[in-house]
Amino acid sequence: MTYSAKVIKGGKIVIPAELRRELGFADGDRLVLEREGETLVVKSYRQVVREVQQAFRPYQPQDGRSMVDDLMAERRREARQEGDEAAVPVPRTRP
Repeated sequence: MTYSAKVIKGGKIVIPAELRRELGFADGDRLVLEREGETLVVKSYRQVVREVQQAFRPYQPQDGRSMVDDLMAERRREARQEGDEAAVPVPRTRP
């Protein structure tokens, strides 16, 4: 279906109500505008988040592990190791 919208004062675009309902746009929603050549693509912020999540999904571990949990555990190990190294007295040398 084709819709028509008008740019009004201040650069505001009025999206027809039927199209807003179809796309699930509600008052106050953030929209993302992308230029593709001479074409303007309008997406909801939620849609962009879903697209980014989908793009990164292949890099997610398949065994159900959490990369965040793995990173935090690694940082804690490093902090403990640094703490252990700091507790070891450094021998003093006399001039």
